Amino acid sequence: MTDDTRKNLRSTLRQARQDIPSEQQNSAAKDLFNMLGNQDFFRVAQRIAFYQAVDGEIDPRLLLELALSEGKSCFLPVLSQDNPDFVSFLPYDSNTELVENKYGIAEPASSELIVSPTNFDVVFVPLVGFSENCYRLGMGKGFYDHTFSFKIFNRRSSPLLVGLAHESQLIDSFPVESWDVRLDAIATDKKIYRPEDL
Repeated sequence: MTDDTRKNLRSTLRQARQDIPSEQQNSAAKDLFNMLGNQDFFRVAQRIAFYQAVDGEIDPRLLLELALSEGKSCFLPVLSQDNPDFVSFLPYDSNTELVENKYGIAEPASSELIVSPTNFDVVFVPLVGFSENCYRLGMGKGFYDHTFSFKIFNRRSSPLLVGLAHESQLIDSFPVESWDVRLDAIATDKKIYRPEDL
């Protein structure tokens, strides 16, 4: 029952996200940038992982460009054949060659050394849906949950996991599984959500 509920929710939310007009997408990306660009956790962070927006995801590109202009070390996720259940991260700058992975998502083509998930200050996480207490419904593959599962046992360990979403992706509740990694915060184009117990 839980699987069906999550699957149906995921399908509905993905469709709604894809249906957001491009003008509204651009406006939401700017509002997200204005919301996060001056946040302390972003200002002090030196090593930040971003993502390439696809499928109607809110786009963090403006934040990525700001981070690069300020000399921060930036990274993008890659899928590795060596660890197919995990998301890995490689360095990214304006000269980095990108290639599409099997899901059509652009990722660094470089074979540079992959960075450990604990070696970031902030990781921006894409999502399909979320609850006010910062649980995330992802695409269903579990890449981020597997990669950052250590945070289930030590919530305060680095990095800071910040989900990014359209405000319309907020849902009252959904079934949470034992392997779901609760995020440290979720930022939308309207506000920043933080778990009550942090």
